[in-house]
Amino acid sequence: MALLQIAEPGQSSAPHEHRIAIGIDLGTTHSLVATILSGQPKVLNDEKGRVLLPSIVHYSKNEVIHGEHAKSLITTDPQNTIASVKRFMGRSKSDIKFQHPYRLMGDDNQMPAFETAQGRKTPVEISAEILKQLKIRAEDSLKNPINGAVITVPAYFDEAQRQATRDAAQLAGLNVLRLLNEPTAAAVAYGLDQATNLATDQNYVIYDLGGGTFDVSVLRFSQGVFEVLATGGHTALGGDDLDRLIVKWAKKQRNIELLDDIEYSHVLMAARKAKEALTEHQSTQLQVLEHSITLDRSTFDEIIKVAIDKTIQVCHRVLRDAKLEISDIQNIVLVGGSTRSYAVQNAVRNVFNQEPLCTINPDEVVAIGAAITANQLIGNTSDAALLLDVTPLSLGLETMGGLVERLISRNTAIPVARRQEFTTYQDGQTAMLIHVVQGERDLVEHCRSLGRFVLRGIPPMTAGQARIEVTFQVDADGLLSVSAKETTSGVQAQIDIKPSYGLSDADTERLLLDGFKFAEEDKHLRHLHETKIEAKRELEALEQALKADSHLLSQVQLDKLTTAKTALIAQLEFDQIDIIEHAVEQLKIYSDAFAALRMNQHIDAALKGTKLEDWSNSN
Repeated sequence: MALLQIAEPGQSSAPHEHRIAIGIDLGTTHSLVATILSGQPKVLNDEKGRVLLPSIVHYSKNEVIHGEHAKSLITTDPQNTIASVKRFMGRSKSDIKFQHPYRLMGDDNQMPAFETAQGRKTPVEISAEILKQLKIRAEDSLKNPINGAVITVPAYFDEAQRQATRDAAQLAGLNVLRLLNEPTAAAVAYGLDQATNLATDQNYVIYDLGGGTFDVSVLRFSQGVFEVLATGGHTALGGDDLDRLIVKWAKKQRNIELLDDIEYSHVLMAARKAKEALTEHQSTQLQVLEHSITLDRSTFDEIIKVAIDKTIQVCHRVLRDAKLEISDIQNIVLVGGSTRSYAVQNAVRNVFNQEPLCTINPDEVVAIGAAITANQLIGNTSDAALLLDVTPLSLGLETMGGLVERLISRNTAIPVARRQEFTTYQDGQTAMLIHVVQGERDLVEHCRSLGRFVLRGIPPMTAGQARIEVTFQVDADGLLSVSAKETTSGVQAQIDIKPSYGLSDADTERLLLDGFKFAEEDKHLRHLHETKIEAKRELEALEQALKADSHLLSQVQLDKLTTAKTALIAQLEFDQIDIIEHAVEQLKIYSDAFAALRMNQHIDAALKGTKLEDWSNSN
């Protein structure tokens, strides 16, 4: 007998060689995961059909709650319910200047940790919790382990923020294929490379206003290469800030000076709902404590004008960096949930004198682009454009007098390597401190310190005779490694940049030890999750069968089956695996008997009207 080898459209002809890759949009307010199924991108949903996972984690003494369930706790326990953690990623405590209800721990020049009911939690750990949920969602949907992931980051994320994101992914157990700039992912999702007339270069602007960050990038597609010409933005400007502007306006309307943490959380949630309502209505009611205030579109436009103006200023600056005029832009793509706002769309329309593209759900477009890229990088397809991202900020090192010597300028295409020679400034000098910085200013004190290391063993020479070769190398993820070598002796040293704002060695050690300590507990929670999912599938199948063939059961049989089903539903509210499994087994006693009756009915129907000789003659 010949066997047919079957493969899904768009997949490898050998299905066992097809590897599972996912794209993750780790957002400030919501996160998503997508993949390629049957050659098409698909955003994966949870058991209730929701594709958006609120980027919120709640810590109680005994458990960690995620997503929608955690969202409901923002107004009742704000200090233990961490939202918009992306705004804390890779930032020092002194960088955090906006109002929040959290108790922050740590020094001003380090990434802060949150004091929670479960103790100290870093932004990296909290982000890892969100990534774990997305990984579980993907594994449950695809019924396979995940081989690799592309995770998107704002184009303007610096080295510290990118490293913190990679740390979180590693902690979540993900194999990161690449960190991809969000604007590039959006362009890939729209297939702008496919829709382009290849005879001419095409320029695109990606305007990305999310929950907590803003990016604008200029991309060019030319002869099969997708290149980022320039990028800019704010890592602390987004929908959250629009909400805070509404709160500020509301407090002024009601002459409110201060709000405590609980009150502030309530008003902030009300502001967010009002903002979303104004995307479809001309006016809405904003609840401020016991008062209700009318907020209309024109007032809203005035309230957020200061933030929108900032985004437009960045657009003009990035166009100058790309050496382009507005007339040179073929398309503008809107990305991020905040671009649903009428005021935002109108501002972009007026600046670029054309209708922006927003046909793909702005919440999903980045995850879709990441999934397409992941599918390419994992080796399932090779029919995609080459992506060339750029460095968002200049990279250099400190020289004599506290000055910055730039080795890699901002908006340089990556991956890239740059090498430059330096020398000693004192006679007999045998060591050199290499201080790596990032920024556009000429003085070290105005730039961000990324790391330091010492090159030792330099042969004693007269000042200026030693030849120190320093190499900066940025990989496709935008992560930097720096090496230094004395050319006459061959001594060398290097560093993979991991700033103090990232995951500290102490935190890494603690998390590794916690991984061993709670391994059994994690295994149990996974088993519980799988047991509940299987029980729910059993109940859904039974419900469909009863709708079709409940008439096959006697009243006594139906009552026993219903009782067993009700008992299982009740046990799903608790977290005891053995009791749930026992309830499933009890249900199977009656559901299996029901299945036998249904099978007999179908066999009887198939045989009805046939004779024994019909079967004999068929031979």
